[in-house]
Amino acid sequence: MILVTGATGNVGAEVVQALAAAGEPVRALVRDPQRAVVPPEAEAVAGDLTSPETLSFDGVRALFLLPGYPAVAQAAAKAGVEHIVQLSGVSAGTGDTSNAITRYMMASEREVTEYAAAWTILRPCAFASNALRWLPQLREGDVIRAPFPEVRTAALDPQDIGAVAATVLRGNSHHGEILWPTGPEPLTPAEQVAILAEAIGRDLICQGLGDEEARADMLRTTPVEYVDAFFDFYVNGAIDESIVRPTVEEVIGRAPRTFDQWATAHADAFR
Repeated sequence: MILVTGATGNVGAEVVQALAAAGEPVRALVRDPQRAVVPPEAEAVAGDLTSPETLSFDGVRALFLLPGYPAVAQAAAKAGVEHIVQLSGVSAGTGDTSNAITRYMMASEREVTEYAAAWTILRPCAFASNALRWLPQLREGDVIRAPFPEVRTAALDPQDIGAVAATVLRGNSHHGEILWPTGPEPLTPAEQVAILAEAIGRDLICQGLGDEEARADMLRTTPVEYVDAFFDFYVNGAIDESIVRPTVEEVIGRAPRTFDQWATAHADAFR
């Protein structure tokens, strides 16, 4: 049995779907099994990652774990879980604990490498699904105001990170490895918006924001320490998510999906 945390979230849902489609016994950790939407082949179970004592690892041989939840990897290892696949992020490779996001990613990696009998760490780049943050703006009109307009990211389809994680979990493989999945091409926000416009048949305009305006916008919804972290990443250049790596194809045997493919598949959400 494989336990997937965050099983209805952006990445966890894709891991569950990939495992279920492959016929792998999968248990989906959710807050409310009665309301959670998971594949019929998956077993939905309740649990709270902020309270590891609420988690049951009975019969679980492998775990897909979200970052930022202390003591879960330790509890899983003590319960006999053989292999933990830890989701992390590119910034964990910088070693900069002054950055709030990097700090919790590094802490998650440190715990899993210390306690797990076998571990694999995934450090994906930015997700294509980050474009969903534009939905509120699209409800108001055709202009998308985007921070960091010059920054290119090799946007990764969450379906691909789900497929990578599922392959590693099913095969009990890549022990002691750090994998860096990326999408196939580095795009600016304006290039993503142009692709999205084509996919949904709508004339869209991307308006790049200056740093001061972007910071003010982000602070309306995001704690200051995380705004500072994003500015460190994309203004100070602490990370480079434009790098295209062969990880997805090496692990699952096919090229990663393009942003165009992701936008086309999710066009209805934007219409």
